[in-house]
Amino acid sequence: MSFTRPQQTARWRRFDWVLIGAAATLMFIGTLLVWSATRPRAIAMGTDPQIYLKKHIITIVLAVLIGWVASRLSYQLLRAYAPILYGASILGLLAVLVLGARINGTRAWIALPGGFTLQPAEFTKVAVIVIMSFLLAEPRDPDKGPRWHDLMPVFGIVIVPLALIMKQPDLGTSLVISMVMLGVLAVGNASRGWFIAILIGVVAVTAIAVTVPGVLKNYQKARLTVFIDPSVDPAGAGYNLAQVRIAIGSGGLTGTGLFKGPQTNGRFVPEQQTDFIYSVAGEELGFLGSALIIVLLALIMWRALRISGRAPDAFGRMAAAGIAVWIGFQTFENIGMSLGIMPMTGVPLPFVSYGGSSLFALAIALGLLQQIHLASD
Repeated sequence: MSFTRPQQTARWRRFDWVLIGAAATLMFIGTLLVWSATRPRAIAMGTDPQIYLKKHIITIVLAVLIGWVASRLSYQLLRAYAPILYGASILGLLAVLVLGARINGTRAWIALPGGFTLQPAEFTKVAVIVIMSFLLAEPRDPDKGPRWHDLMPVFGIVIVPLALIMKQPDLGTSLVISMVMLGVLAVGNASRGWFIAILIGVVAVTAIAVTVPGVLKNYQKARLTVFIDPSVDPAGAGYNLAQVRIAIGSGGLTGTGLFKGPQTNGRFVPEQQTDFIYSVAGEELGFLGSALIIVLLALIMWRALRISGRAPDAFGRMAAAGIAVWIGFQTFENIGMSLGIMPMTGVPLPFVSYGGSSLFALAIALGLLQQIHLASD
């Protein structure tokens, strides 16, 4: 797709700059938090204190380029290639089970040169949103929602990646994709009966996973136990939650100051640059800084829902809504596990946590949102 210079200028002006500004601010804050969270460990190991900072900056630059390319592609073209995108995501999930590196008990990453990793499950979130929107947007009676023969293929295409992701196992990503499915179905006017059936199915699968030996790993069961009773095993499974609460609680209103958090500098919180980066924000930026992160994420969700409401067709409406649900639920899950109101599942905080795959997938999502926004003008 090519544009003349005046067309390109007009195109840039029509972008949703509130959406871009909120995401850019979150990535800037995340960069500072990642730097603060990783400096102490690098110093203790005698390596470059800025090694993670440099990698994160490279990741952000690549994410911006990916988002820019995605914003220039017609989302109708993406709709046409939805089956190919979905098939590629399934191949990625299969590849990680064979070639993936096991980190913290999960085989979810493919090692790349230069110390980088790729997590195919992150891109599966985009693929599931696009393929569901593609199937549910097919012409039908506008006065009726999708019928059983419309929804059965949708359930089938979601169950396959869910099963492969649980095989890793990655409970957090599975929950995010499940919520995305419910969100897209809601915008697609699925009947209330389908939601009741899905919720019953989720409860049944959860009960089987918890009670049947071999479905969940021991550490995953321990995390659920700690979620129910945080006082259980404070030196073992409950250690992470206890340290995160101490870090967030000690930040007060304005925080201890960047690079000055005792919990962060003491490396008491494991995975504090990824899963528990909100603890760094709570300790060093305090209530005001951590609240700002929530406000910015809420702003992104609002803009995505606004784009969904103004979308020119059903595909755009459902795709934008699916992205809003993805970012919203993943935010709730990440911050919730830091506060003890959600079980620990290991999902990154959108636009803030260290990790290339998450940022790349979110960049694609933002590019898609921009395309839907431009098409609605």
